[in-house]
Amino acid sequence: MSSCGDDFLERTPSNSYTAETFYSSDDAVLKAVEPLYNRAWFNFNRRALIGMGSYRANDAWNPYVSAEFARFQLTGLTEDLGLAWSALYVVVSMSNSILSDIPAYATDDVSQSVKDLAMGEAYLMRATAYFYLLRGWGDVILYEDNVDASQVPVRPLNTEASVLKFIIRDLERAVALLPEASRDHHATKYAAEGMLAKVLLAESGWNKGGTRDEATLRRVVSLCDDVINNGPYRLLDNYEDLYKYAYNDNDETLLAMRWADPLSGEWGAMNATYSDLAFPEISDVNVWGGNLQPTPDMIDYYNEEVADSFRLRATFFTPGRYYSYVKSEDGGYTYNHNWMQCKKGVVGTKADCNGHLAQMASPMNTYIQRLADVYLIKAEALLGNNSSTSDPEALKAFNATRLRAKLPAKTSFTFDDLIRERRIEFCLEYTNWFDMVTWYRWKPQYMLDFFNNKQHRGFEIREGNVLMNKD
Repeated sequence: MSSCGDDFLERTPSNSYTAETFYSSDDAVLKAVEPLYNRAWFNFNRRALIGMGSYRANDAWNPYVSAEFARFQLTGLTEDLGLAWSALYVVVSMSNSILSDIPAYATDDVSQSVKDLAMGEAYLMRATAYFYLLRGWGDVILYEDNVDASQVPVRPLNTEASVLKFIIRDLERAVALLPEASRDHHATKYAAEGMLAKVLLAESGWNKGGTRDEATLRRVVSLCDDVINNGPYRLLDNYEDLYKYAYNDNDETLLAMRWADPLSGEWGAMNATYSDLAFPEISDVNVWGGNLQPTPDMIDYYNEEVADSFRLRATFFTPGRYYSYVKSEDGGYTYNHNWMQCKKGVVGTKADCNGHLAQMASPMNTYIQRLADVYLIKAEALLGNNSSTSDPEALKAFNATRLRAKLPAKTSFTFDDLIRERRIEFCLEYTNWFDMVTWYRWKPQYMLDFFNNKQHRGFEIREGNVLMNKD
């Protein structure tokens, strides 16, 4: 010990990258951003997201996997909840690193456009993570400096109002930095505008006594119009295509978790949900999701408008349905059971994915936002504080998803109509509960009545039987 100088432990690694040497080309900077689309989100997506976003919303139910989310029996010791919390802060920390490292270490060989792209994506992803945290936990911890956070790890919670302000600021920065055209599926300015519209819609009524701010609603409509009219996105003609392997990177996707190829074997960067969603009969990889089924509440929604069969068949396997693209090597698949099981996210066999499928490794992206959401955000903003509307622009936005589903256009709609349309359009896309939280912050008594009296919870229909909880 006495023979070593003060600089003995100051060694530059000779076989790995450091921040000081990594950001030396456009390709290197783009590679540094890639984990923000997959690895950072892994433990949030793996199991917690479907429980938080879909089971809790009463979209679907599995009594054996993540049932505590549907039963509202979570505690601080619920493993998946802890993993979700930490994963979202991994997104924050990775984003912070990008935002601090690129200005400090990117060489002159890195183009300004790529620097802007990477930093814009970091702002976008950090804002998105905090938006999930806000709707999941309310007051949460904000930080922008990882070193400072590690040195002072015990911090007070920031208020919901402060978190919303922080998210909006990050998204405005992302809009300013991101390009209009997509570069190899990286985010665009319009993707940031779509998320900003969603956050501003939430902020317009968040804890404001039941009235949404009209000026903010007008800004939401303007952002949605820019995305719809000028962005590089379009609604796919066939709703079912959104969940097929062949359409994985599609023109409707604004922002998604984009996972590593299942054949790469990169655990921690792959989409691990597949084995929870699929059932053994439907796939040739190890899966165990056979008890994942719609709630009677969702079945009632579909029964209210039986013509809504295109979205139903894309979301749940129903008795007698034939799918040409599932088990395609066998001539397709007909579902011959007298109950319903999860279809959305179930891609079938390895052959149906050109071999790109494995146990707990789906090739499919996880949608964060697609263009259908932007249309319905615009419709909701134009409905505003009214009980109903027949405004032509609102109807055009509201009917966009209905017409795509081959349903007749509405001539007016209410808030209840909007809830129903969103629940069906985004059923089992892990988002409906987060929207319900936003509505609760706007209209708490209305939503409490919805949860307590308008939703059917606590029982399931399976193989002809009705199973009820004691309560």
